Amino acid sequence: MGAQVAAPPQGVLLPSPGRLAKNGAVHKPVNSTIDIHSEEFLRQLMRRQLRLSVGCAATFLVALLGLPLANYFAPDLMATRVFGFTMSWLILGVLFFPLVWVIAWVFIRRSIALEEAEAAEVARSAAATPAGQPLH
Repeated sequence: MGAQVAAPPQGVLLPSPGRLAKNGAVHKPVNSTIDIHSEEFLRQLMRRQLRLSVGCAATFLVALLGLPLANYFAPDLMATRVFGFTMSWLILGVLFFPLVWVIAWVFIRRSIALEEAEAAEVARSAAATPAGQPLH
């Protein structure tokens, strides 16, 4: 009985049958492609999105926790009247919601940019792959 050969992991670039050497060894292709369904690709994209999410969440938390801290540590500044509001109410009632919208806008724009960059990388990789190099 012959030895059983394990199937290659999904997303591995395999040569076409004509690429086998006479001794049965497989020639590794010069160019490799990126499989968008591979664990590595998804993990990399998720890691970048996590970094973006943490940054946006940290910005939100600084704004959310910064107002009470500013009221506590700088009560005179926060009691200053600006446009008929105390600084505290101006920040809370007028400026806080636009800040949240800006954070959301930045998150969405950068998230879309991350996905487009990954898609462009896959397209470049697929274009650079020689013909006859199927993904299995």
